[in-house]
Amino acid sequence: MTKERLKTIIVEQGRDISKKKFVERERLSAIRSSLQDGFVKVFVGIRRTGKSTLLEIVRRENVQKDFYLNFDDERLIDFRVEDFGLLEECFIELFGEQNLFYFDEIQNVQGWERFVRRLHNEGKKVFVTGSNATLLSKELGTRLTGRSLMFEILPFSFGEFLALHKFTLKKNDIYLEEIRRKLRFYFGEYVQKGGFPEYLQTGNAFFLTNIFENIIYRDVIVRHKVRNERAMKELALYLLSNAGKEFSYTKLKNMFGFASATTVREYVGFLEDSYLFFVINRYDFSLKKQIVNPKKVYSIDTAFSDRLSFRFSEDKGRVLENIVFLQLRRQGGDIYYHRGKAECDFVVRIKDKICLAVQVTVSLAEESTREREVKGLLEACKVHNLQRGLILTQDEADELNIDGVQVQVMPIWRWLVGKPPEALA
Repeated sequence: MTKERLKTIIVEQGRDISKKKFVERERLSAIRSSLQDGFVKVFVGIRRTGKSTLLEIVRRENVQKDFYLNFDDERLIDFRVEDFGLLEECFIELFGEQNLFYFDEIQNVQGWERFVRRLHNEGKKVFVTGSNATLLSKELGTRLTGRSLMFEILPFSFGEFLALHKFTLKKNDIYLEEIRRKLRFYFGEYVQKGGFPEYLQTGNAFFLTNIFENIIYRDVIVRHKVRNERAMKELALYLLSNAGKEFSYTKLKNMFGFASATTVREYVGFLEDSYLFFVINRYDFSLKKQIVNPKKVYSIDTAFSDRLSFRFSEDKGRVLENIVFLQLRRQGGDIYYHRGKAECDFVVRIKDKICLAVQVTVSLAEESTREREVKGLLEACKVHNLQRGLILTQDEADELNIDGVQVQVMPIWRWLVGKPPEALA
């Protein structure tokens, strides 16, 4: 890299921070409250989900905003860790001394954490974004243990979707039928369109195809030197089509002709790292059994699965289940599913204890469905000594007391705009 070339890129990328209005992301309050501590701030998540926008908002709200570079730029493909010193010189020559640094998609530079640690040791404040979970965690753990604070950025929640449409809820509005009708309408839109900001604003389905292709080839195949490109893509599309269903690595090996189940596990791990999917375990008190038991997979966004997969959108129950999973992920805790004699969609562990059991279904109107869903929830509650359980439906509400367990039945759209369950508050 030459100074002249680097300065050109810095100035072009940093021209006038956009004056456009942004949706107030729910993670912003936590980010703002952490600005005065001494941690390196790390925003992680799938591409095009709003990490750069959050970084831009942080820059906009600070006087020192000029030391910024986005490494997801083809002109920086030859940038190496030894060029960071040159970059710092360019920043100072262009803007004078500043103490705040902002780096987008920094994981593209191998060894970046060494430079960030030096800045941290010098008392500088650093904000970085990245799109690879394991890569960032490994690098942060190697050089920045105890020095970083990570914020996971997912596509828009239902609350953020409402904010995009300038729909706000005041206290007690939820009890007005007119408001409830609007919430049902917007929830229907959210189920179909998901939460990718750019897709919601443009409605262009090509955006979803493009981001999927970019992730598969740039973040998975190229980064991990995957040789069997076709098998990797077919595996990703299969998982998109089967979100919410159990799978095993051995079954996938046989289905796609991989050499071993270990290879499949590795490939699924690559897809997880890129934030395309989340894999959860069947809960068991034995960690060994958790590892060998079948898994479940959930998509980063329902629009992804709806537009790019086969059959997923035909099973509305699994679409709703995926939405609930993502919201539980936002609220925190370790998420599992329960299966004994019956099944419960989610159990959530806080620290070392299961604190919440959640069942998701379109409706409890059919007796067989009601019996199955209640049975699974009650079994999970009894196994984990829970006195309360939650059943989320498309539009039904009720309160039940069965065998000493209080079961709350609630519409998903109502749950999504309310406070988190007590166990997660």
